[in-house]
Amino acid sequence: MAQTRRSLFLKRRMRNRNKIKKLGKGRARLSVHRSSKNISVQLIDDTNGVTLAAASSMEKALGVVGKNNIDASTKVGAAIAERAKKAGVEECYFDRGGFIYHGKIKALADAAREGGLKF
Repeated sequence: MAQTRRSLFLKRRMRNRNKIKKLGKGRARLSVHRSSKNISVQLIDDTNGVTLAAASSMEKALGVVGKNNIDASTKVGAAIAERAKKAGVEECYFDRGGFIYHGKIKALADAAREGGLKF
């Protein structure tokens, strides 16, 4: 049976998310979403079901509105690290979803690490 690109993506996403759930509930989850035009990230507390902080390339303050490149990912990663510090979060799990850890996703993760987040 031939699988579609979407079904393979969903399979990767659930495999990644289940690994994070097995690790425990002590930390927040840094969830990344990448579309064709933008990139966004949320810091989620799964025990309470609350978003603690968020950042997106759609924010005018970051100066990368409508861009989805490595530069935009770096700025979004730095912004989420700063907002996580304000929310009192230092450690989290990195949830890349079904996206491959390469390019834009890697740039976002590296910028968040440089900003002080540990995952």
